[in-house]
Amino acid sequence: MSDLSTVAPSAPGIATIAAPRPDLDRRLHGSTPFIFGLLLVSGIGYAVYGLISDMNNVGQEPLAIGAFVLLGIALLIALGFEFVNGFHDTANAVATVIYTHSMPPVVAVIWSGCFNFLGVILSSGAVAYSMVTLLPVELILQVGSEAGYSMIFALLLAAIIWNLGTWAMGIPNSSSHALIGSIIGVGLANQMMAPADQATSGVDWAQATGVFKALAFSPLCGFVVAALLLLVMKLVVRNRKLYQAPEDNRPPPLWIRSLLILTCTSVSFAHGGNDGQKGMGLIMLILIGAVPTAFALNRTMPDSSTPTYIQISHEAQAIFQARAATLTPPPADTARRVVGDALKARRLNQPEVFAALAALSGDIAENVRNYGAIRHVSAAATPNMRNDMYLVADAVRLLPKEDVTLSAAEAGTLNAYRTALNEGTRFIPGWVKVSVAIALGLGTMVGWKRIVVTVGERIGKQHLTYAQGASAELVAAGTIGMAEVWGLPVSTTHILSSGVAGTMAANGSGLQMATVRNIAAAWVLTLPAAMALAGGLYVILRNVF
Repeated sequence: MSDLSTVAPSAPGIATIAAPRPDLDRRLHGSTPFIFGLLLVSGIGYAVYGLISDMNNVGQEPLAIGAFVLLGIALLIALGFEFVNGFHDTANAVATVIYTHSMPPVVAVIWSGCFNFLGVILSSGAVAYSMVTLLPVELILQVGSEAGYSMIFALLLAAIIWNLGTWAMGIPNSSSHALIGSIIGVGLANQMMAPADQATSGVDWAQATGVFKALAFSPLCGFVVAALLLLVMKLVVRNRKLYQAPEDNRPPPLWIRSLLILTCTSVSFAHGGNDGQKGMGLIMLILIGAVPTAFALNRTMPDSSTPTYIQISHEAQAIFQARAATLTPPPADTARRVVGDALKARRLNQPEVFAALAALSGDIAENVRNYGAIRHVSAAATPNMRNDMYLVADAVRLLPKEDVTLSAAEAGTLNAYRTALNEGTRFIPGWVKVSVAIALGLGTMVGWKRIVVTVGERIGKQHLTYAQGASAELVAAGTIGMAEVWGLPVSTTHILSSGVAGTMAANGSGLQMATVRNIAAAWVLTLPAAMALAGGLYVILRNVF
């Protein structure tokens, strides 16, 4: 590591500067542990209250002690993942304001934690369920079974273990990357463990490929766009002070300080909005499996949506029936089996599958009509209703990949139907958002120093300048924000660290190749390592359960 407290040669046209290291070892106020503990207990208490209230509101029978304990452990592990995500990933957001002395380290970390909290609370939920669609169909439908709990525990524990390992070595690593690798590992293990005569969906490689592209593109985008933005800033903003590193421990001029605090805030908010949703999606999966009556269907949908819901269901049913040739729609139980097997085998373009989809669509419309609204569906009918809606929605999602010829009107109807089905099954209660927000926000305030030092000191050979910090964070915030709009999980760590590297390259500051190699190695190894960990844990837990 270069000695940042000494004078380093500067890029052409930039004055040589002395860059003192920020005080990263300042003690917290004595009341901080009490406040931290109070927030932690409050978050857990609010989660328990929200869970019990939602169960009581729908007349859910009390869970057996063993089931309630298992549910509690699963929820704590999911929140633990978000906590680790907070102190591992969010350190990237505060490194620039800390190393430019724009904010004291403790203040920066608390500030970032608060805006991570707000990012989670105000998130759309689109990313939450994009992660869920990567999981094997049969495990999603039976998430409350032994295999379902094994899946949840395996993928979360694997991601936590890998995150903690890379954090201990001070290597910026992607929590998204780790979680996706864990999901794929569970899918492969589930496929290998299935009996020879039993079809299993394994991994949805088409969906996974889209996620891989987002993960691969985002760091390249961070490097190139941050470098270009720095060069553009040099052409447009001629104030030399912006392109210098701190000369002492004093904060920069107010306008520069405001810019850097704004970019730190934006990255923190965007990180909360994107990464917080991954934990939300998994928590909802746990709740759907353990307490289907309360969480399998979106009981917040108003009664006024019922006529439109029934109409679009019948329109979709007509499209499916037209492609079923002369086949009669089978009974609901048979239809579920046919569609489930077709999804596992990725063979949907068959008359018997369309007949089964017509049967399930008609059954969904009839149930909604009989009950008057989705929120009135009885406890006994809820699991089948939810599974029918999930199977049809997933089939509609995959139909374009099966070379099914649809007119523009038919494609529009089926897309509208899929949206309606998703609205009926995809929702996130307020207490889930608050619990994840508290876990991510508190995690931000713990263990941040290791990653901050790497980003602030070990990527470039010279101290970070104000413009470099602003460029990297502006690009990170913009990229993460757009990814949330498109429902794509991306890595805050890789975008931000590659953005810092891009600005160092564009500024002629030089790169510390040992650190760059470590970050690149973590990027390459995360998927296979998480896959191996999750797959191994899944096999072990299947035998334990």
